[in-house]
Amino acid sequence: MLSLSILVFIHELGHFFFARLFKVKVEKFYLFFDPWFSLFKYKPKNSDTEYGIGWLPFGGYVKIAGMIDESMDKEQMAQPEQPWEFRSKPAWQRLLIMTAGVINNFILALIIYSMIAWVWGETRLPMKNIGGNLVYSEIAHNAGFVDGDLPLRADGKEIYEFSGETIRTLAEAKEVEVLRNGEVVTLTLPEDLMLQLLGGNQRFASCRMPVVVDNAIAGYGAYDAGMQSGDSIIAVNGVPTSDYTDFTAQLSNYKNGNTDITFVRNGEKQNLSVAVNEEGKIGISLIPATTFYPTETIYYGFFESIPKGIKKGFDTLVGYVSDFKYVFTKEGANSLGGFGTIGSIFPSVWNWEAFWQMTAFLSIILAFMNILPIPALDGGHVLFLLYEVIARRKPNEKFMEYAQITGMVLLFGLLIYANLNDIIRFFF
Repeated sequence: MLSLSILVFIHELGHFFFARLFKVKVEKFYLFFDPWFSLFKYKPKNSDTEYGIGWLPFGGYVKIAGMIDESMDKEQMAQPEQPWEFRSKPAWQRLLIMTAGVINNFILALIIYSMIAWVWGETRLPMKNIGGNLVYSEIAHNAGFVDGDLPLRADGKEIYEFSGETIRTLAEAKEVEVLRNGEVVTLTLPEDLMLQLLGGNQRFASCRMPVVVDNAIAGYGAYDAGMQSGDSIIAVNGVPTSDYTDFTAQLSNYKNGNTDITFVRNGEKQNLSVAVNEEGKIGISLIPATTFYPTETIYYGFFESIPKGIKKGFDTLVGYVSDFKYVFTKEGANSLGGFGTIGSIFPSVWNWEAFWQMTAFLSIILAFMNILPIPALDGGHVLFLLYEVIARRKPNEKFMEYAQITGMVLLFGLLIYANLNDIIRFFF
């Protein structure tokens, strides 16, 4: 909630700033939506703007006078055009007002990434340090990978570190060279490998590592049974689990049931009966792979961190745009998630670096999604403004109203679908 509130506030502040810069009246500036009532509102003396916090935490808005937006204020639009209204301003000013939110979000992401580089540096896990300890999913096995393969190159590009970007590169490559038993082997991968991974809800690969609990998550079996940070799990129902892959494979046999977990705590072997949910999980986060494999950290000075942050922001945007094409596939649509999915990508305990990493990433997503040419989004307004610039006439206001309604129906439909996916995953 804190992350999204920051992003929404910065986004709407962009619209507000340029509207006031061009002397356009802003009637409302709200964090969250306020149908029927608001949690807080305040209108300063001699101000045209009411500031407030709504009760429906799905975003926020600024209500700009003389603009067809989600408020659908037809009464105002029926009145004669006023000099302080959005519709009376030149197209280039209206274009800046509409794109300011997206620009703000993207700039915010660049600033956050730069500050992360300055404060924490960049920690990487070189692929060579993992050696032959990569374990692949069933789908990756079917594509030709063997446990222990060390990726060297993907479509001729050298693979240096183990990261999310590396996994995307491998899954989308046509040819991958791996080191297998001291020999270089070239694999020709299926074109739909990424779709298979999405459809099967499988990781591409993970590092072979012991199962050491970082945190037991409230509401799950491990937490209820009393498991603690530092517990090293060594067996499930008496079957040894030397690494995470063995552990998850054994848990899958006890979905919606209980099983005995054997672990070592402070040098003593102990057993607990732990509930396993319908997904085959007991609710633990693990100590990261970087604890067991040597990493390298590059530190940046303040001025060095700025170009690093800018590059990170653009690389993240390019990667997300590349992944967006999967939304239009059956597998990609089924993998869409709502607020539950957003919450799940944050760590279970507070971590400032992780918080800012995810906030920057969500800021990139918010910027890109808002610039899509869909009515009711900023990109829809920009599309109509570009039409006006090219055609030298404004679109019909009635058409704009219908387009706005259509866009809102599409967006709410997508919102319901994504959150319904979360509910289905949770209960089924």
